[in-house]
Amino acid sequence: MVFNLRMEFQLHPRLAAGGFELGRVDGCRVLLKNQAEFPWILIVPEVADGIEDLHQLDERRYAEVAGLIRRVSLFVDDYFRPEKLNVGCIGNMVRQMHIHVVGRHSDDPAWPGTVWAYEGKSAYAPEAVEAIRAAAREYLGLE
Repeated sequence: MVFNLRMEFQLHPRLAAGGFELGRVDGCRVLLKNQAEFPWILIVPEVADGIEDLHQLDERRYAEVAGLIRRVSLFVDDYFRPEKLNVGCIGNMVRQMHIHVVGRHSDDPAWPGTVWAYEGKSAYAPEAVEAIRAAAREYLGLE
C-alpha cells in the first residue's frame, strides 16, 4: 500500500496578509501587494519547503517560473506603464520562495531608493483590486 505523504502547499502568513491573491497559474500563486504607491506583484511558486532560491529549481521548473516572471513583467508594464521594472527573488524576511515584480516611476515616493525602505502605505480601494484582478486573470490566464 502506498500513501501520499505530500503536504499541501501553505502560503506564508506574512505573504498572505500583505495583499490580495489574484489567482494561480503554472503552479504559482500570483499576489498583488497592498501598497498602492507601487504596482507590486508577487509570484509564489508552490515548491517544497527548503527551496528558497531560483537556482534550486530543476531546469523544467526554473523555465516555468522564469516564463511566468516574464509574463507578469509584461503585464505590469502594459497595465501600469512604469518607467522601470524591478524584479527580484530576495527572501531575507520571508524565506518561502517568492519573486517581486515592482513597477517604479521617478516620481514615486521611494524613488530612487528601495520600496522596502518606504514607510508610508496607501491601501488599494476594493474596486481597484477587482480591476487589477480581472485584467491579470485575462492577461495571464489565472485560475
